[in-house]
Amino acid sequence: MSFFRSKIVLGLSAVGTIAGCAALLKDYMQGARFVRKDVRADGKVVIVTGANTGIGKETVMGLANRGAHVYMACRDMAKCEEARQDVVLETKNPNVFCRECDLSSLQSVRKFVNQFKTEQNRLDVLINNAGVMRCPRTLTAEGIELQLGVNHMGHFLLTNLLLDLLKLSAPSRIVVVSSIAHTRGIINAADLNSTTRYDPAEAYEQSKLANVLFTREMAKRLEGTAVTINALHPGVVDTDLMRHMGLFNSWFSSFLIKPFVWPFLKSPISGAQTSLYAALDPSLEKVSGQYFSDCAPKDVAEQAKDDRLAKWLWAVSEKWTGTLTGTAAVS
Repeated sequence: MSFFRSKIVLGLSAVGTIAGCAALLKDYMQGARFVRKDVRADGKVVIVTGANTGIGKETVMGLANRGAHVYMACRDMAKCEEARQDVVLETKNPNVFCRECDLSSLQSVRKFVNQFKTEQNRLDVLINNAGVMRCPRTLTAEGIELQLGVNHMGHFLLTNLLLDLLKLSAPSRIVVVSSIAHTRGIINAADLNSTTRYDPAEAYEQSKLANVLFTREMAKRLEGTAVTINALHPGVVDTDLMRHMGLFNSWFSSFLIKPFVWPFLKSPISGAQTSLYAALDPSLEKVSGQYFSDCAPKDVAEQAKDDRLAKWLWAVSEKWTGTLTGTAAVS
């Protein structure tokens, strides 16, 4: 019996060692943190899209903790209100508000902006955080492929409609949550809307490349305005965004694969750190058109430096979102 007991003890010890190593690895993989506790946001008005869960919710938490007035722009009002109550309870900041904004509907985006402008005459920071990833082919209300529509087109319209307030409030900032996936992205100019062929991963990568191209082109257009715009990679974060990935959404993967991947995933609070850095760090007041990861500048993929492509995408985005005419249609 003593032999078997010693084997059990050794086994438990090994399990404990493995768990301890996994925890240490998990801690290491969380990346850099925005540690400037002295940086406040008292009185600043901030909009965060996709703010009811994951990175968005933790971004709101960080902003509210620093005294900001935060507008949570979300599609699901019930989930938004639940998240808002959590933030207010945790931060004791009552100036956190839920407002409906469905980025898959350009009409909803316009309605959100119109309502916001009746409530506020300034906007200090806009954080384009919301996104969808690798979903089955779906179209927005205007007929745009959903990943391109939500991740890029909806935010393109939102940002342009809020530029007047951002300029009035300058120095102000726009933060675009992109992804390292942009490095694999290709803008399919011949089939931008994935009509002929749809691959969920390729469509996601295209939308994230569009984020970076938009950021770089917008930065040029904003020169001299004291409004800055920067993009970022939050890290590989364990959030609901991964719900369409086979690796994470099956019973098999939940029990046999995800435990091995878990140590390499950031928590949502860690994923929010670069967003907070880009939104608040004083050293970035005049920095624009850049890309960050782990609270530090990183180079972008070569295709993201294509100025001609960025201008083409801008022109198409204006047409599809009706930014100039007030209408919107895919053609």
